[in-house]
Amino acid sequence: MSKLNVDQKTIKNLLSDNKADFLIPDYQRPYAWDAEKECFTLWEDVFAFAIPEGDADRFDRTTAEYYLGPIVTFKNDNGQMEIIDGQQRLTTIMLLLRAFYSRFEKMKDKQSQLLREMIGKCIWKTDEFDQPDMNLLKINSEVATDKDKEEFLAILKDGIVNEKMKSRYAENFRFFQGKIDEFVADYPAYFPYLPSRFLNNCILLPIEADVQDTALRIFSTLNNRGKALSDADIFKAEFYKYYSKLGKKDDFIKRWRKLEEICEKHLHSNSGAPMDELFSRYMYYERAKKGIKRSTTEALRSFYGANNYALLQSDETLYNMELLADFWNDVYSMSDDRFSQRVLRQLFVLNYAPNSMWTFFVSVYFLCNKDANNHLDDEKFYKFLTKSIAFIWAYAITNPGVNALRTPVYAEMVNIINGKEVDFAEFRFPQQQTANQFDNYNFYNGRPITKSMLVWWCMQDDKQERPSLDTIFEIEHIYARNRYDMEKSLSSKDVVEMLGNKSILEKRINIRASDFRFGDKKKYYNGYTTSKGDEKKATCVEELKQLAKTKTDFAETDIKERTITILEAFGRFLDEQGLIK
Repeated sequence: MSKLNVDQKTIKNLLSDNKADFLIPDYQRPYAWDAEKECFTLWEDVFAFAIPEGDADRFDRTTAEYYLGPIVTFKNDNGQMEIIDGQQRLTTIMLLLRAFYSRFEKMKDKQSQLLREMIGKCIWKTDEFDQPDMNLLKINSEVATDKDKEEFLAILKDGIVNEKMKSRYAENFRFFQGKIDEFVADYPAYFPYLPSRFLNNCILLPIEADVQDTALRIFSTLNNRGKALSDADIFKAEFYKYYSKLGKKDDFIKRWRKLEEICEKHLHSNSGAPMDELFSRYMYYERAKKGIKRSTTEALRSFYGANNYALLQSDETLYNMELLADFWNDVYSMSDDRFSQRVLRQLFVLNYAPNSMWTFFVSVYFLCNKDANNHLDDEKFYKFLTKSIAFIWAYAITNPGVNALRTPVYAEMVNIINGKEVDFAEFRFPQQQTANQFDNYNFYNGRPITKSMLVWWCMQDDKQERPSLDTIFEIEHIYARNRYDMEKSLSSKDVVEMLGNKSILEKRINIRASDFRFGDKKKYYNGYTTSKGDEKKATCVEELKQLAKTKTDFAETDIKERTITILEAFGRFLDEQGLIK
C-alpha cells in the first residue's frame, strides 16, 4: 500500500523547513493566476483575516487560522518535492513573500529585520550557518510550456521587475508591491502584523505521496470534488505517466504543447478549457467505435477514466488527437491547401449551425475516412457536409430542443464507423408536415436557427464570396423594426420578424444602418464616402447590394415574397439531399 504523509502546516513551517525543495515539473500547465482576479481575492482575504475589520488588535493569534488549500506532492528521484496540485497557489504565495521581503529591506527596526530573516528562510535554502543562500531557491520551475518561468525565478532571486517583464509573474509581483505600499500608507503601525500572520496563521495542507502514481490519484480525486481544474490537466498527467515509462517524456511535452497552442487558438468549451473541447470531439469517435447510440453522454472524466484511463495509455490515442487538432486547425483557418473552395463554403455555413453537434459529427467522419495522407475525398466530404447542413437545419425547426439532435446524429456516427453512407434514413421529414412547420415557424432573432438559415441562404448565391470566419455578423432587419412603430406601414408587427425581412450584415454596417428607412440604408449596403473623404466599405452580402441597386423601398410584399422564396429553396434543398419522405 502506498504511503501518505498528511500534516497541516503554516506557511512558515512548510517553507522554512530545511528539507523544503519544491519542483514544478515540466508536465504542469503554465502559471495562470491573474492580478485582478485570483491575486486580488487572495490579498483581500488575507487582509480581512489578519486585520479584522481594520483593527489589528482584534486578531487572536493563538486560535486564528486561514486555510489556503492543499499542496499535493511526491518525492522524485532527485529528492525534490514534485508538485502535482497546488502549483498556482504556491507560486503566488512565493511572489507575495518576495514582495514582503523587498519591502522590509527599507526598514531597520528589529521587528522588521526579524520578519525579513524569517521570510528569507521561506524563499531560499540556508547554509550551514542557517543563513539564506540567495543563489538557492526553495522552488524551481521546469514547466515546458511556460516561456516566462525564468522571469519567476529571477523575481524571487532579485526582487526586481523591469519594464520589459510582461509575464503573469511580473504583473502579480507588481500588484503585491502596490498593495503593500497602500497598506503601509494606510496602516503604517500595523504593517509587520500582516506578513507575520500570513506566515504563522495561514494554513496549507501538504499531502506528500511516496510515488507519483499515488499523487496523481489524489490529484484526480481532489479535482473530482468540485475544484475548477480542467479535465485535460488530469488527462495530461495520465499521458505523462505513460510516456515517462517509455522514456519519451520530452517528446510528449513537445507534442502536448503543440496541441495546447492549436486548441487555445481555435477551440472553445462552454464549461472547460480549450483542450477539454478536443477531448470531447475525440470522445465521440471512441463512443462510436464501441457502437454507443444512446443519447446520454458521460462526463469526460468518467469516459476517459474507464479501466484506469486505458485510452490514455496508448500512443494511438494521442496520435489521433493530433490529427484531429490539425484538421480543425485547417477548418478554422479555412485552409485551401486541405479543402476545396466548395467544401470551405459548406464549412463556413456549418460554423453558424444552431448547435455544436456538427463538430462531433464531422470529427468522427474525418477520423474514419481520412486517407494515408490524412486527407478526405473531396466529393464524398462535400456531399457529407451538404447533407449534414440540410438535416441539422431542418431538425432544429421540426424537433426543437438542445439535445434532440443527439438521437439521429449518434446513430449516424455508428454508421460512419461501420462504413455506411450517412443518409438519416430513419429520420426523414414528411413533406407536407415539414412544409407547414417551416411556414408557421417564428424566426425570432433569439433562436440560433434564424442566423443559421440566413447564412445558408446568403451562401446559395453563386456570386457570394466566402466571408472570413473572423467577420462578426448580426441579423439585419431590412425593414427596420422601429420603422413600423413610427409609420404603421405593415399589416402587423409580426411581418417585421418574418425570415424574408432578415439578412446577415456585418456588425460595423448594421450599427450605421440602424433604424433608417430602406432608401436611406442603401448607401450603407453599397458603401459610401463621407464628407471628410473617408471611405466606408460596402457589405460583403451580395443580396443586400443587389436589393439596394434594384429597389427603391422594401415593403410588406417584398418581405412576404422573399420569405416564400427562402423557405421554398430550403424545401428543395432538403428534397435534393434525399431527406424528404
